[in-house]
Amino acid sequence: MAPSRSGDRASRSVDFSRRKVADRDGVLSWLMLAPAVVYILALVGVPFVLAVAFSLSDVTGGDPSFDWVGLQNFERIFGDPVFWRSLWNTLLFTAVSMFFIVVFGKVLANVLIADFRGRWIVRFCVLLPWTTPVALSTITWLWLLDSVFSPIDWVLREVGIIQSNMFWLGQPNLAMISVIAVHVWRLVPLAAVIMMAGLLSVPKDVQEQATVDGAGYWRRMFEITIPLTAPVIAISALFGAIFTFTDMTVVYVLTRGGPTNETQVLASWAFFRGIEGSDIGQGAAIALFLFPLLLAAAVAILRVVRRMEVS
Repeated sequence: MAPSRSGDRASRSVDFSRRKVADRDGVLSWLMLAPAVVYILALVGVPFVLAVAFSLSDVTGGDPSFDWVGLQNFERIFGDPVFWRSLWNTLLFTAVSMFFIVVFGKVLANVLIADFRGRWIVRFCVLLPWTTPVALSTITWLWLLDSVFSPIDWVLREVGIIQSNMFWLGQPNLAMISVIAVHVWRLVPLAAVIMMAGLLSVPKDVQEQATVDGAGYWRRMFEITIPLTAPVIAISALFGAIFTFTDMTVVYVLTRGGPTNETQVLASWAFFRGIEGSDIGQGAAIALFLFPLLLAAAVAILRVVRRMEVS
């Protein structure tokens, strides 16, 4: 019986040591966070440090040698009118897109939570713009907005709204409207799904009590639904702002920044100068302006969310 008792003691000590490690929240938390930390350092931290270093050098595609030039790249982009146009377009693109994304996402979320036959099919169709690769969906819009064979123009002509083609991507104002419209079309499903989760978390008894008290649809919307889901709406706005601020695919595929750089944004202009223009140092300097602007927007939105949660 002695060997069996010693074996039991050994197994108990091993189990105890395992439980002791498993019960140490500090160790487990770092083990769980380690993959995310490595991912952020490898794919965000290292490229950011390289971008800062390149912006202070004269690195080009033809000459990768690192020579310190200080703030010369920033002085050059400050004197470039296209940079200021790109900065203004980025702010305009983000502000207008986020307004329509939040509004349409809220409306679509209300539709998706309604109880009707076939709502699962409708939800699937709503998610298609977000699940479709952005380049593929944008190329489809490039065909739809074609200057000669646009089916949108054909329908408008048949209805009698227009007499000739609109040249959606050939006129500065229409080109910016087209870029914003396509981007809103892409991100509305994501915002709708996030807001739908917030709407489903609103207690039904609160809505029913308000209905019994005589509150109409719009009063319930502005006094109950929106205040209770405001943090979720703010989070969806934050995600939308991040995706919008750093997106260049829609601009690149639809207009390539044209006509005459009227639809350039910071992300696309940094790509054209740094990659296609081979001026990596100046491209990195342009791209760095995305960081403080996006950081300020994220801090502002998160502060609003925190105040909502406290109140």
